[in-house]
Amino acid sequence: MILAVLMAGLVGCYFLFVKNDDTPVPEMPVTEENSTVEPSTQEPSTAEVSTFLAVAESTTFEVLSEDNITPLPTPETIIIDEEKFNLTLVNNRYRMPEDYAVQKACAVDGYDVELDYRVAPYYQAMYDAAKADGIYLTPYSGYRRYSTQQTNYQNKTAYYLQQGYTETEALALAARIIMPPGSSEHNLGLAMDICGTDYDFDQTDAFAWLKEHAAEYGFILRYTEEKQSVTQVVYEPWHWRFVGVEYAKEINESGLCLEEWLSMKNLMPTVQADG
Repeated sequence: MILAVLMAGLVGCYFLFVKNDDTPVPEMPVTEENSTVEPSTQEPSTAEVSTFLAVAESTTFEVLSEDNITPLPTPETIIIDEEKFNLTLVNNRYRMPEDYAVQKACAVDGYDVELDYRVAPYYQAMYDAAKADGIYLTPYSGYRRYSTQQTNYQNKTAYYLQQGYTETEALALAARIIMPPGSSEHNLGLAMDICGTDYDFDQTDAFAWLKEHAAEYGFILRYTEEKQSVTQVVYEPWHWRFVGVEYAKEINESGLCLEEWLSMKNLMPTVQADG
C-alpha cells in the first residue's frame, strides 16, 4: 500500500514538473545593450520573465507591449557639437555619424571597460566614492564599437523573425532592447551598464546609492520605468548616462527623460543636410 502511494506521488510530480517544460515561455527583453554578441535564439530564464512581468503589473504608466508595435522611423544623422558632447542625443530617431571616432579611456583602474576619455574620470570618481561607502559599481559595459552594435541588433531582430513577426515588427521590437548601430549611447562612450544587466538591480544597495549620488558625478538613469513610451526602450535600471554635473541634477529634478528635457531646453540635435 505504501509503495503504491509513493509510485502515485512520483508519477504526479513527473507530470507537474516535467511535462510542463513544453509550455512556451514569453520572450524576455534581455537588455537594450548587451556587452557581447548574443545568440539570436537565446531564451530568457523563468526568473527574468517573472521579474519583468512583475514590473509591468505593478505600474500605472504605459509599458511597452508586443501587442502595440510602432514601426521605426527613418533615423537622421546628427552633427555632434563637441562643446556640448555630454548632451548629445542618439535614439531611434537620431544616430551618430558612422565614421565618428570616440577617444576612449578606461573607466576604472584595473578594468578594460572604456568610456569617452572626458567621461571616464567622472566614472572613476563615482566608483571610488561608492567604494568608500562599501558599494562596488562594477563597470560592465561601456563603449561599444559600431560593428558590435550592428551584430547585436541583427541577432535580436533575427530572434523576433523566428517568432513569426514581420520584418518591420521585428526591427521595432529589437530596438526596444538593443539599439540599432549608431543610435546607442554606448557607441558614443557616454553610458555605462553597471554591475550587469539584471532587472532586479533596482533592488540592490548599488542602485540605491546611484539614485542618491550619481547626479553628483554627472550621471542619470537613462531608461526609466515611467518614460518607456517616450524613449521606446524598456526599463533598464543598470544603464546610466553621463550628461555632466551641471545638468544631471536639473534633469532629475524636472522628472523628464533626456528627450523631453532637451526638447524643453531647445537643445535637440542638429541633423546633417543629407539626413
